[in-house]
Amino acid sequence: MENIHPTAIIDKNSKIGNNCRIGAFSIIGPNVELGDNNHLASNVLIEGPTKIGDNNKFFHSAVIGTDCQDLKYKGEPTELVIGSNNTFREFCTVNRSATLEEKTRIGNDNLLMAYSHVAHNCQLGNHLIIANAVNLAGHIHIDDNVTIGGMVAIHQFVRVGKFAFIGGKSGVKKDVPPFTRGEGFPYKIIGLNSIGLRRNGFSSQQIKNIKSIYKIFYHSGLNFSEALKEARKITKLSDEQKTFIEFIENTDRGLNR
Repeated sequence: MENIHPTAIIDKNSKIGNNCRIGAFSIIGPNVELGDNNHLASNVLIEGPTKIGDNNKFFHSAVIGTDCQDLKYKGEPTELVIGSNNTFREFCTVNRSATLEEKTRIGNDNLLMAYSHVAHNCQLGNHLIIANAVNLAGHIHIDDNVTIGGMVAIHQFVRVGKFAFIGGKSGVKKDVPPFTRGEGFPYKIIGLNSIGLRRNGFSSQQIKNIKSIYKIFYHSGLNFSEALKEARKITKLSDEQKTFIEFIENTDRGLNR
């Protein structure tokens, strides 16, 4: 208990793992499960039902696991699940889901910078960088290794594919294909996230494969339906090309040009 500040308030119906540090005036409500080696700075609020893994850092005034801001929500015991090795910077907010059927989920090894907001039912993957004041509306799905610049707003139900890079001050209303780079309000795809791919160990051949499938959809003059037909004619698709095509096939909100 020496790692828990005497001004911290911890509900008796919560579970605190080993070697956690809980700072001054932090509050942990009922039905919170906190894993090992988590660090809460001062004034952190965590409400439940929320399950949190190990080695996470919550900076000053982060607010985690509170009720969602969906007007359809009627007080059900919905959930938030957070993995391990994540960092939540100052004044970051994460809401529980609006429905019992789907939890709000955040994976592992993510950085959520100051004033970022994750709304109800969002599904966030691993190794994400979400910069200052990013606002994620409800039901957004973000795949692994995505970088989102500061002050970006993303519309509800949007999907963002793996290794995408979204430039700062963008407004995103449609799905963002994997491996791409874009910016603007309205959002516009401007190329591939080539630097990010190289930094993450993609070979020259892998990047070449991605470029070839990208050109079919963005430089051939075809609409997305026509481009999809052309892409399906390729006999030996690489894993990266399959990922790109499958994302296009499964879009619901449409795709950014």
